[in-house]
Amino acid sequence: MVIMPISQTAPMLLTRNLLYTGMTRAKKLLIIIGNKNIIDFMIKNADNKKRNTGLLYKLEKLEGGNIALNR
Repeated sequence: MVIMPISQTAPMLLTRNLLYTGMTRAKKLLIIIGNKNIIDFMIKNADNKKRNTGLLYKLEKLEGGNIALNR
């Protein structure tokens, strides 16, 4: 069961991918709590931005530079 509260927040966080992830994690029951207009916005917001997390840099430092990742 997944309970997914959706509230007004920065538009860059209200993406179709986030909604899809919540829906696909629910095996038997999905409860979405939120404003229908926000959910409609998420459905239409298919904007995928490149994420600059710095994860690769952190992993390389952690492993002493001995990490091979597909870039």
